[in-house]
Amino acid sequence: MRGFVDNIERLTEENGDFRRVLYTGHNLQLVLMAIDPGQEIGEEVHDDRDQFFRIEGGKGQVWIDDVCHEVSADDGIIVPQGAKHNVVCTGSEPLRLYTIYGPPEHLEGTVHATANDASADHEHFDGQTTE
Repeated sequence: MRGFVDNIERLTEENGDFRRVLYTGHNLQLVLMAIDPGQEIGEEVHDDRDQFFRIEGGKGQVWIDDVCHEVSADDGIIVPQGAKHNVVCTGSEPLRLYTIYGPPEHLEGTVHATANDASADHEHFDGQTTE
């Protein structure tokens, strides 16, 4: 097995896709995100998984169970399973982040160029890993 080794900061800062799955393991999944100004992930609850976010660029808000947290580069966030949450870009440039789901949330290889693409696609992890 080769795992995943790369410069995550560079990859995150260069990413222009709303969502791009980089690596899917059995228990974790690494996903890049770029949320355009004024856009959001959309309020959601994961009843069966925890989620970690790392902000690499931009400014935004992370809402966890109706509590707002202002976030910017270098901030890390953990959303426990069962918590209602949303991520909103409040700056003038895209909010660039990576997220780690445990266990995986999306299909291996998923790429959504825009938030609208993501909203239209109802895919969910099917057990297929990167390797």
